[in-house]
Amino acid sequence: MERKYMRKNKLTGIIAICFVFIFTLCACAQEHKKNESRLKTINAIANSTVLLNNQQSLIPITKLAEQKIASINLGFTHQIAFDSLLNKYAEITPLNAEKYKDSTTLNDLADDLKYYSTVIIAITDQMTKNERFTNFINDITKHKKIVLAVFGDGKSLDAFDHLTAPVIWCPQNSLEAAMVVPQIVFGGIAVQKTLSKEFSGKYTVGSGYSTNVTRLKYTVPEDAGVNSENLKEIDKIALEAIDGKAAPGIVVLVAKDGKVIYNKAFGSHTYDNIIKNKVTDIFDLASVTKVTATTPTVMRLVEQGKLKLDTNIGYYIPRARNTPMNAINVREVMLHQAGFIPYIPFHNNIKEGDYSRDSSATFPTKVADNYYIKKGFFSDFMWPKMLNSPIKTRGTYVYSDISMYVMQDIVEHISEKPEQQYVLDNFYTPLGMHTAGYLPRNRFTKEQIVPTEDDQIFRKTLLEGYVHDQGAALKGGVAGHAGLFGNASDLATYYQMLLNKGTYGGEQYFKPETVEMFTTKQSDVSRRGLGFDRWDPDLTKKYPSELASPQTFGHTGYTGIGVWVDPARGLVYIFLSNRVNPGVSEQLGKLNIRPRIQDAINRAIDKGM
Repeated sequence: MERKYMRKNKLTGIIAICFVFIFTLCACAQEHKKNESRLKTINAIANSTVLLNNQQSLIPITKLAEQKIASINLGFTHQIAFDSLLNKYAEITPLNAEKYKDSTTLNDLADDLKYYSTVIIAITDQMTKNERFTNFINDITKHKKIVLAVFGDGKSLDAFDHLTAPVIWCPQNSLEAAMVVPQIVFGGIAVQKTLSKEFSGKYTVGSGYSTNVTRLKYTVPEDAGVNSENLKEIDKIALEAIDGKAAPGIVVLVAKDGKVIYNKAFGSHTYDNIIKNKVTDIFDLASVTKVTATTPTVMRLVEQGKLKLDTNIGYYIPRARNTPMNAINVREVMLHQAGFIPYIPFHNNIKEGDYSRDSSATFPTKVADNYYIKKGFFSDFMWPKMLNSPIKTRGTYVYSDISMYVMQDIVEHISEKPEQQYVLDNFYTPLGMHTAGYLPRNRFTKEQIVPTEDDQIFRKTLLEGYVHDQGAALKGGVAGHAGLFGNASDLATYYQMLLNKGTYGGEQYFKPETVEMFTTKQSDVSRRGLGFDRWDPDLTKKYPSELASPQTFGHTGYTGIGVWVDPARGLVYIFLSNRVNPGVSEQLGKLNIRPRIQDAINRAIDKGM
């Protein structure tokens, strides 16, 4: 009887497992089917949307560094989704007409636009019946560049016959349409359609302009030939990481062939689960700073002929001329073959009198909340120690933070600009990367920034928006090797530009041969490119992952970051976490989280639909 019961129980268990398996497959299959249907909707919207008045080629919007953009909410039902997609491409300030509802005009709203060069407005056919809105649009077109997105059957187009500004007419008024049109505005989605019937004396049959894709598209996996079902493994591994205390929170982004097909946030800012992670959260990027700030600056200066890779350090840094560094060339520094020691733990040398809990002329450099280092601590103590540090293994590969302190000083001498300003002006702002940069607490609230370590040894505080790396912190938060913060979308933009061989958003940032030189293997003694880390030919290391192609380049960061580009697959993979909260955890490496997620992505891409 007991054996019969056990057999029955076992059979019931097997049936249950099979049911769960079948249910899971059905659920995944349903999601795949749902996404295929959604893709048809997205394509139908894009294929029916018409771009009018684009004779000056203002759409897609270019030259973001020269513009300040506002989005006006006149009451469009899907405005939140509309603005959310706009903000994927640039920093957009939302302004709501509801604030001025007691006024018979919107003159006050127009007045608040004085600092903006470009204004984007979403409106429906029904809304054009409101004279207050049409008068406002007519007024600001006299003073601003505008982009008008009109949703509906098109009967209102004749109200804008006089406009010379771009008009994007979408015959659908839906959530999906509100997410497609902003991508048309910035070149994530192209348009080809012309009017098939006449709406006015100006908007006649055949009217319309075509555009090309110039920026990332935000879409479903099926749009890039990937089955949604096959990306579910990412979720499982990310949740395993959080359950295993590898990090309290994680964000993963995947772009394939210029299309963002996966972007999810897991966990919370800290293990107390008070603030849930969001895909827009800003992370301390640690050593990813090396390839996202310092290395592109080097690339630009090399292209301009202002920096020579085979010239010695002393040529560029006068203070290095009487030090062991003098004769070492820049190429060796970029390859981590200069013979520098890995790092110097300067924070262990802090003594009473070197810091203060209050700022003053004597203690001007902010290291963290209520922690200020004395004036000249970097220039008078840290920098001389690095310049005079022993050269021990020149010609062999030794990964060293000192190399990027050196490169920062070199590029600042040549560019005559602080590195944080150079990268903003030359890369982040024109690319539309509006969270990327140093010193994020100067621009964002603590709640937007994922905290790192609860540092009870050095700074005696939870680090919220202050760089985790101690040396970079003592330098004031801006260093060549660490100090950069940003979100996943911004990183995807930058690395897509590199995958595109230097072009993005209709602008060229590097020549293809420059990108090729820096990202491919350049060393006889290591796997490294110039600044960039790369796929390891020693297959036993399975680095950065078992299935990564030999073309793969990128970098990792100590705080729990990974960015990898696989040109063979058209892949950009972004992994963000704060594995150092509340203290440094080794679980991320022990559980092999970053490589396993990368291989889950690789398998999904290789498997296709």
